[in-house]
Amino acid sequence: MRAIQGWAGLMAVVYATLAQGAAPAPAKPDLERGKQIAATVCVACHGADGNSVVPANPILAGQHADYLAAQLAAFKSGARPSPIMAGMTAALTPEDMRSVAAWFSKQVTKPSAAKDKALALRGQQIWRGGIPQGNVPACAGCHGAAGAGIPSQYPRLAGQYADLTLGWLKAFAGGGRPHPVMSPIASRLSEADMKAVAEYAAGLR
Repeated sequence: MRAIQGWAGLMAVVYATLAQGAAPAPAKPDLERGKQIAATVCVACHGADGNSVVPANPILAGQHADYLAAQLAAFKSGARPSPIMAGMTAALTPEDMRSVAAWFSKQVTKPSAAKDKALALRGQQIWRGGIPQGNVPACAGCHGAAGAGIPSQYPRLAGQYADLTLGWLKAFAGGGRPHPVMSPIASRLSEADMKAVAEYAAGLR
């Protein structure tokens, strides 16, 4: 009995020590601060509510907050090269990034739309079933059947501009945007298949 009590006491000390040494939890995102950043730093390209009206700039409304914050950090560190975004993120703190990401995540998406029905149908086949003979997995495996993505890992692509998604796929395939998962997959897609997938994703809701 004494041995059990002694072990329990030792473990209580260990747990208390671990708790004291644990890193503090990140501060809760400040949505008002996020709104302010969106309205002053992001608005010109992405709109104050994250609904870009320019196909060259992504729609951020409704995107996963953790994913957005991670991308902002990557732009600032240079891990994801972009002269424009490096400048935009230069003065942002980690707290700012989490706050503006949380703000955009809570905005209502005004999605793009598919315009070419035949192309979208081809994209649907790839999205749902991949291209088995080309060793291309289904896009739905990571981005979801409806394009909602997986928080912090894979972005929401539903309703994103087709030209933008196509550009990302080309960058993954060509090495302009190296990625351990997407680069090998995109490199096995033809440009026609990339266009089809991008068109289909634009019409997802």
